[in-house]
Amino acid sequence: MKFTIEKRLLGTLARAGVIETAHGQIHTPAFIAAATKATVKALDVEGLREIGVESVLANTYHLYLQPGDELIKRAGGLHKFMNWSGPIFTDSGGFQAFSLGEAFGTGISKFTSWVPEGEAFAKASPSYSPSQHPKKAKVDDDGVTFYSHIDGSEHRFTPEKSIQIQHNLGADIILAFDECVSPHAPREAHEKAIERTKLWAERCLVEHNKFLADNSLRVSSDQVPRNIALNHPPFTPSLWGIVQGGRYEDLRRKSARDIAKLDFAGFGIGGSFVKEDMGTAVRFVCEELPEDKPRHLLGVGEPVDLFAGVENGIDTFDCVAATRKARSGQVYTSSGEVCVKNAKYRELLEPVDRECECSTCKNYTGAYLHHLFAAHELLAYQLTSIHNLFFIVNLLKQIRQAILDDTFVDLRQKFLARFAV
Repeated sequence: MKFTIEKRLLGTLARAGVIETAHGQIHTPAFIAAATKATVKALDVEGLREIGVESVLANTYHLYLQPGDELIKRAGGLHKFMNWSGPIFTDSGGFQAFSLGEAFGTGISKFTSWVPEGEAFAKASPSYSPSQHPKKAKVDDDGVTFYSHIDGSEHRFTPEKSIQIQHNLGADIILAFDECVSPHAPREAHEKAIERTKLWAERCLVEHNKFLADNSLRVSSDQVPRNIALNHPPFTPSLWGIVQGGRYEDLRRKSARDIAKLDFAGFGIGGSFVKEDMGTAVRFVCEELPEDKPRHLLGVGEPVDLFAGVENGIDTFDCVAATRKARSGQVYTSSGEVCVKNAKYRELLEPVDRECECSTCKNYTGAYLHHLFAAHELLAYQLTSIHNLFFIVNLLKQIRQAILDDTFVDLRQKFLARFAV
């Protein structure tokens, strides 16, 4: 992997660049589409290419359980398995350990609203005892024991196991195994998490280097003959480290410095975040990370968050929100987020967003989208997913061009003035 910075935006940490991989380029800032189970929900790869998606991110935990990383390796890796010729990221499974463990049954995500320290914070930080919320994952210093959400079977992830699985999947960019904790957790939990994440990062690098030293362990896209133009020789995946630290500036900076000292090709920034101050937390980290390596913001991709991320040093994003919201009828437009299932769209005989150039808006009306949802037709999911993903991908392309043209501040002001959730 090679990362080149083309332009820095004065007065900010924003930059435009290019990540080069064995399977093509990613022009940053860029959105990495969430292909959780080796598919972006409701869309095929031809649709992704038409939208302008350059790269996708698959989920290590889900693909390990189904269909299995060994099978995907025998198929020639994810590129051949899902017929995707562009770059692929894989996450480590660390966030799923959080979802199945501390967060299971609570509705808690990586985001929280601002609550000051003290009694109010204690009241807003619920206690999760096993009797209240039985967990499906348990973290210890060596790794995570979890129970499959599919059949309840018991499994074990360690840093080494995560790297082994990701090498079997054959992605271009893989992520180190980390510990994510609740934004409601006390400081002591975040302190322990960044130390554990550092130790696990070191173990990931050792295991990764074992694979690099033995060519026979690498996935080759030539292993399985298929009529797909993916004839690369065995390639070397790029390993990126993960930074944690929660809502605490000193912990964020310490975690960033610790991970930056290790020989990673890039970096991922994990939760937990205070939603209203996410950009500041990102800046804490990016100020500590080396400028010549790319930075990925994990699980963040709402339109307003993209500007804060880019301005504070983020190069790539991934998030399931665009397609998840699309499947419930929520669509992004140039004037805000709307729901096409609402009655006001029943007779809208024009595109849901007249300024949008996606194939959905070029060919279908708001009334048709409303009808598809009312009739429970599956095409509704495809058309709204095309629109939302195009909106996010194209917005980041506009942001990238604005950095190159020195018009970023103007674009941000105009967009945020019009876009209301």
